[in-house]
Amino acid sequence: MSEAPRLVLLDIEGTTTPIDFVSRVLFPYSDARFAEFLEQHASEPQVAADVEGLRLEHERDRAAGRNLPPWDARGAAYARWLLAQDRKLTALKSLQGRIWQQGFESGELRGQVYPDVPAALRRWTAARRRVAIFSSGSVLAQKLLFGHSEHGDLTPYLSGYFDTVMGAKREAESYRRIARVLGASSPAAVLFVSDVVAELDAAREAGSATALSVRTPPGPDPNGHTRILSFDELP
Repeated sequence: MSEAPRLVLLDIEGTTTPIDFVSRVLFPYSDARFAEFLEQHASEPQVAADVEGLRLEHERDRAAGRNLPPWDARGAAYARWLLAQDRKLTALKSLQGRIWQQGFESGELRGQVYPDVPAALRRWTAARRRVAIFSSGSVLAQKLLFGHSEHGDLTPYLSGYFDTVMGAKREAESYRRIARVLGASSPAAVLFVSDVVAELDAAREAGSATALSVRTPPGPDPNGHTRILSFDELP
């Protein structure tokens, strides 16, 4: 990269945070608590809206002939089924975020990030570069992970959070939208860092600079993207 873009957009899982933290800690935590959480909070407007989103998706899955659990009063069984399928449904991610919020605020959960991440966030902020997050996890979940990290509160270094409300991570238009929301002159002002080549391909199609985060070599074929082993390699 001849000139460092002024905006850095980061993926989370496998990029700032170990993949196994999500699969080993966060997913089981929410999976075990869906039924209890929905029973206690189903009457809350935001939770009710998420449950309605699950119900509509359940109808679409049923119409498609998928083998899925029947819809119960609050959709807990279907939510757990979606989690097992690793579906990136916005309503599901929103509910997960609310369950994780209880865990982070109680101290049961602490966000994990790679050791080079806090230093990079400080370095970019000192250089007056803005840093934002784009993850399939909800905006709430993103804020909780960085706000309750093992390295302390990292949210002062982050100026934006984006989830699938902006669009799929493998669609170029999502990156164009994010660039506009961040006030970038064009997507070319954004560097997107991810461990998923297909996401980087979409960002490159939108016009952004890209870097493939490889935390465990050799990693995937970079397909022409800059390959990094650590954020220390980024200006």
